[in-house]
Amino acid sequence: MARTMTSDARKKDTREKIELGGLIVKAGLRYEKRALLLGALVDLKLRLKADEGERARLIAIGAKAFSDDGE
Repeated sequence: MARTMTSDARKKDTREKIELGGLIVKAGLRYEKRALLLGALVDLKLRLKADEGERARLIAIGAKAFSDDGE
């Protein structure tokens, strides 16, 4: 039973990582260096923590990008 739960958790984790990688591709950043992507995400985390308005602005941009693709 524990083995099944571990397997299910690993599958869920793998699926989530694949989806997150897809966001990088969708944003047009597939060929950027990993260090740049990680730096941008770390910076984003700090900016979101400091400014709720920035969070709302970026959500609007992301929602538009999803709707433009018909998703």
